[in-house]
Amino acid sequence: MARLTLAEQLAASLVEQIGNGTYRVGERLPSLRECMRLFGHSKNTVINAYEALAAQGLVEARHGQGFFVKQGAPSSNEAEEPLPYERAMDTIWLMRQQFVREPGHSPLGEGFPPVEWLKDMRLDKFTRQIMRTGVTTLFRYGNRLGNASLRQHLVQKLASYAITASPRQIVTTHGANHALDLIIRRFIAPGDSVLVEDPGYYPLFGKLQLQGARMLAVPRLADGPDLEVLEQHLRVHKPKLFFIQSVGHNPTGSDISPGKAHRLVQLAEEHNFILVDDDALADFKPASAIKVSALDQLQRSLYVGSFSKSVSAALRVGFIAGSKEVIDELGDLKMLLHTSTSELCERTVDVILTEGHFLRHVLRLQERLKAATTAGLQMLDEIGAEVFARPEQSLYLWVRFPRVDDARELTRQLLPKGFMIAPGHIFSPEQARVNPWTRLNVAYLNDALLKAVLSE
Repeated sequence: MARLTLAEQLAASLVEQIGNGTYRVGERLPSLRECMRLFGHSKNTVINAYEALAAQGLVEARHGQGFFVKQGAPSSNEAEEPLPYERAMDTIWLMRQQFVREPGHSPLGEGFPPVEWLKDMRLDKFTRQIMRTGVTTLFRYGNRLGNASLRQHLVQKLASYAITASPRQIVTTHGANHALDLIIRRFIAPGDSVLVEDPGYYPLFGKLQLQGARMLAVPRLADGPDLEVLEQHLRVHKPKLFFIQSVGHNPTGSDISPGKAHRLVQLAEEHNFILVDDDALADFKPASAIKVSALDQLQRSLYVGSFSKSVSAALRVGFIAGSKEVIDELGDLKMLLHTSTSELCERTVDVILTEGHFLRHVLRLQERLKAATTAGLQMLDEIGAEVFARPEQSLYLWVRFPRVDDARELTRQLLPKGFMIAPGHIFSPEQARVNPWTRLNVAYLNDALLKAVLSE
């Protein structure tokens, strides 16, 4: 079979997205400039792809406005079963869109705290300090489990969460996403059932699709997973993993209740599955916040941590904590796939953790977050919005606005007014389903113009 051209590949991806409802009849496709930026294609490639869709009768060009979906494409149920990569393409597309910062737009839907909240870390100072000592090790591969000194500091960090571990129970990663990828590669085979929260962390859904896993959605309630639905899945299926976020849940901002956390640990033991506790936002919450991995003490759980949100996404430093046997296996898998993680980045984080500056930085982050959450909740109450959960401090709030049935439509309405939000459908394993909710970053909610626009 002849290899598809770039234009044909792009056209096929768009046909798939039209078919599964990512773009519905009457909706405008990304502009030529947006598509060029997102995919790195030339203008001619994008034009050829759009013209191919027009030739199929799927889209129509409107002078001065762009290309619009004219009719639905055949759904994936009517065609051959797509390959894992093809199933993951929707998530890849969404991630590209989410990572683009439009100049002049308020990033209400962004997943990171403002850069201003992180600048006091002064990474340049720590880098110079590293370059003055032990510079020869920076020219070699690191340990398969990660920098030894950093892992010792991570033992102390876990102890502050009431999780007891040794350095041999920790493997470092290129951030939390790499950690999730290693866990999926180790434990999941095509066709395996996996429990995920709905709404939940949408890049995880793409990873599971790529692996060929069967996702079982467990609704996320304001106090944690819906245990009734979870137990129904457990009675019928034999899932290997349940990916959860105990606190600071992305996207709802909710925290698990102690009762549900204890019950989850019991169910993991009864039904022989592993709890993957993704805690990438740990530094934004008090250390006393309950975590299922602390109740379980890493017996049937894996704890995933990261410094991307609290220090710098550019450093790409995360970690997994678990039993020694599992960590040994994940360390071998990491070595096979990536040889090692970055010694320079890990030593940078190690030096940051060595100084009391990090603790002061985290406390300042939490104070800022608490103030932003309080102000954001007040503004949302004033305009009559429904808030899913009302945490004392959370980077995210899950919100439904009055008279909004589909957050995608609200997204289109706000873009010309300078606001970018994250519509709820992208956080569901069933992304074609209409969703009225949206994720908002509290750091950008204190905006008089936004309040006026949302009050209209």
